[in-house]
Amino acid sequence: MGMEKPRIPVKNFASSSFKTTSKASPSSMAVSMKDVDSAFQGAGQKAGLEIWRIENFHPVPVPSSSYGKFFTGDSYVILKTTALKSGSLQHDIHYWLGKDTSQDEAGTAAIKTVELDAALGGRAVQYREVQGHETEKFLSYFKPCIIPQDGGISSGFKHTEINEREHVTRLFVCRGKHVVNVKEVPFARSSLNHDDIFILDTESKIFQFSGSNSSIQERAKALEVVQYIKETYHEGKCEVAAVEDGKLMADADAGEFWGCFGGFAPLPRKIASEGDRKAETFSAKLLCVDKGQAVPVEADSLTRKLLDTYKCYLLDCDTEIYVWMGRNSSLAQRKAASSAAEESLLEPGRPQAHVIRIIEGFETVMFRSKFEQWPQKNDAVVSDESRGKVAAFLKRQGLNAKGINKASPAKDEPQPYIDCSGNLQVWHINGKNKILLPPSDQSKFYSGDCYIFQYAYPGEEKEEYLIGTWFGKMSIEEERTAAISLANKMVENLKSQAVLARFYEGKEPIQLFSIFQSFLVFKGGVSSGYKKFVKENSTTDETYSEEGAALFRIQGSGPENMQAIQVEPVASSLNSSYCYILHSGSIVFTWSGSLTTSVDQELVERQLDLIKPNVQPKTQKEGTETEQFWSLLGGKSEHPSQKIGKEPEHDPHLFSCTFSKGNLKVTEIFNFTQDDLMTEDLFILDCHSDIYVWVGQQLDPKIRLQALSIAEKYIEQDFLMENLSRETPLYIIMEGSEPPFFTRFFNWDSAKSSMHGNSFQRKLAMVKNGVPPTPDKPKRRTPTSYAGRSSVPDKSQRSRSMSFSPERVRVRGRSPAFNALAANFENPNARNLSTPPPAVRKPSPKPVMLDPSKVAPKSGAIAVLSASFERPREIMIPKSIIPKSLKVSPENNKPKPEVNAKGSIATLNTRMETLTIQEDAKEGEAEDEGLPIFPYERLKTTSTNPVTDVDITKRETYLSSAEFKEKFGMTKESFYKLAKWKQNRLKMALQLF
Repeated sequence: MGMEKPRIPVKNFASSSFKTTSKASPSSMAVSMKDVDSAFQGAGQKAGLEIWRIENFHPVPVPSSSYGKFFTGDSYVILKTTALKSGSLQHDIHYWLGKDTSQDEAGTAAIKTVELDAALGGRAVQYREVQGHETEKFLSYFKPCIIPQDGGISSGFKHTEINEREHVTRLFVCRGKHVVNVKEVPFARSSLNHDDIFILDTESKIFQFSGSNSSIQERAKALEVVQYIKETYHEGKCEVAAVEDGKLMADADAGEFWGCFGGFAPLPRKIASEGDRKAETFSAKLLCVDKGQAVPVEADSLTRKLLDTYKCYLLDCDTEIYVWMGRNSSLAQRKAASSAAEESLLEPGRPQAHVIRIIEGFETVMFRSKFEQWPQKNDAVVSDESRGKVAAFLKRQGLNAKGINKASPAKDEPQPYIDCSGNLQVWHINGKNKILLPPSDQSKFYSGDCYIFQYAYPGEEKEEYLIGTWFGKMSIEEERTAAISLANKMVENLKSQAVLARFYEGKEPIQLFSIFQSFLVFKGGVSSGYKKFVKENSTTDETYSEEGAALFRIQGSGPENMQAIQVEPVASSLNSSYCYILHSGSIVFTWSGSLTTSVDQELVERQLDLIKPNVQPKTQKEGTETEQFWSLLGGKSEHPSQKIGKEPEHDPHLFSCTFSKGNLKVTEIFNFTQDDLMTEDLFILDCHSDIYVWVGQQLDPKIRLQALSIAEKYIEQDFLMENLSRETPLYIIMEGSEPPFFTRFFNWDSAKSSMHGNSFQRKLAMVKNGVPPTPDKPKRRTPTSYAGRSSVPDKSQRSRSMSFSPERVRVRGRSPAFNALAANFENPNARNLSTPPPAVRKPSPKPVMLDPSKVAPKSGAIAVLSASFERPREIMIPKSIIPKSLKVSPENNKPKPEVNAKGSIATLNTRMETLTIQEDAKEGEAEDEGLPIFPYERLKTTSTNPVTDVDITKRETYLSSAEFKEKFGMTKESFYKLAKWKQNRLKMALQLF
């Protein structure tokens, strides 16, 4: 027997002056100037917070100095404007209702929220916030908390200023692991319980009482409220004490705390209230608001197709009620839907629910996740054209609505945010083993193989490590698994103080390219696994051959970031935005697209030295190609002209993750800071183009071992519903070893990340001391020895080129002065003027790659040499304390090496020191030997009037000291010191072997 559908009566809002049309406009709802309060003019045009208080049914701007100060008798409208990476502005509107506010003020706040949304183009998400039941997003705007004060404008309450009254002892209860909801409770023992955190604010001391059932993270967050109370109510001058539930009276702080309540007595078990009981399983209900009535929508499952753009709906999820407003619904329909949501909260036994209003096309992730089917690309998204129409209409009405239109997105070249002066090693995976590659091959990868690389670079106080795996598109699963296992062991050998990364071919981040500087990807593979795969599947082996036909696309932003990617040797592989190298045997062509720049063409010259050195190519420009060129590509065909799109940088989202029995639960942290990273937890920073997993030191070891699996689970579930690729670059970061390309998303304080103890102990130390304690600086770790690995000099030994600056990436191992000098004095007759030998572009200092079978007999000598590289600069380069006129006798100062039975050199360090003194003293005298001085322009090889009869190998010595410093940024003395120091180290290393 059919039953009549239940209807929810809709109560009208307080009277308003809105004028609406009965039918919606085809492009958007009808808006007139009379609909928009003058207080909202110019709102939402720049990132930040804007707050209005309802006074006499009108919004009045609140001065920024009073942001975060709310009164219990008032209602407020809060606008949060966020500038997205895409260049557009995102708006979130909240209306906050104090517990003592009048119904009329609450209704006005709700109406003004719709009004403000209309002024912004009708696409903001709107939230209803009730005192004591605020959303985490709202509370995140006012970290660490909000503590409403008694009083109000229209309610008749009198505002009480904090600093104008005598201190009154107050008791607060704090709830929340990520943001804290603070509520004042009666100052009585009966208010305390075992589950929550309580703050007792007395005149001379602030006590934090932690219930025995509260978590460490909750206790740590509550300490931020203690700090806020200390600064706000005590001007930062009072004692702070932490009291644990169950602490005996022998503890002085506990005794003093319980003395405030008349003495210690056991707390009774907390009786669960209606609001504390866990919500029973609740199935979301969809209701359509039609003609003032909310009617349930009958459907087997929730899908996007159920929502009509000309109507408004309620999605009742028990703790949240979503009001979905169709893009073409009228303002009257939207108001009626909002009224229906407010009315549903009056039902008996209804918990305090959040009301969230959403415009079609701008649905939140949480709303979309309630539906079983939601298209990745919403077909009803408001077009730029319709937004422009709304903006133009409002402008004619005298309202500036810039927030509707997109701003220009930033187009800066991505920065690697990592020191590029470190030491690089690469291993090729062959079956289940890894094979160390020689320096000449460590930047040459095959798409059918897997690789592991280890990059050691100087950190602030210690050597940092990045250990990564690279999977070619045609690599097999067995070798990928082996690479991950071997990389994990390498991280374990470094006591987990290394960043673990996973990269896929075609999805490499800027960090990888900057570390390698030159990166080549060849077709096919050379591993036994790949060869076996080709044989078993009867597929053609396309492994690159120097004698065969091959086409390479050249890309990158400069010498410090350039790649050569082998593509199909057909004309359709060409792109007008790139340069290419084509070879077939001894025939070599370079092809420049019509949209390429001089930088692109320079990269071709550099990459030729690696792919086809010592061969003169035939230059081709788009539109003037020869028949031979097209013949090698199988004939002409159309090709694209747009640059291959790199994933744009998205706005980062931080999630706290819990993983149990294979199920992953995530909670988003809004407006996150470094303090949100709790050492007991695991967090995921989702930037869409990169995924970072941050692992706290105090995290359960079992969960820590599953960090990679958790990251893969997160990518698979795609919580942000942004079609996240499973090949997204992935980083596993251990607390205390955060790389700069991760910390750049925070206002990072390294002292906090180096503290000991759990999150509560750390916060307590900061609250009591006022600032984070400076930990003992860790001693530089001695790098774990791998095959062929050498240590990296400490910070005192590195040249200026090794200092990291995001604005200026430098060629590894060469100072700016050295680069400028080499560029101006090199031989112009060479084929590639801008191309230094490949070895020069490798990391400096580079390890000396040896045959492992020949290394053992000379291990003692290697150890001595390594130790000498770790010595301070004052010993290695003592010239700064030697007078310039000092003559050093080579015979008197040359020690005789003592060679033991094993052939090691015992006095190597002394010999290297004296040799440095001799050479530096000689070179320091070069300027005093009476050499003639010539102007810089006459010493250049391109000079129209070059100097003759001079030693062309030492042209720099004929410059005056002043001109030398002006041109190359350093004195002659400093240049000789640096150059000879590097040269002498190389000499001594060669003598050892």
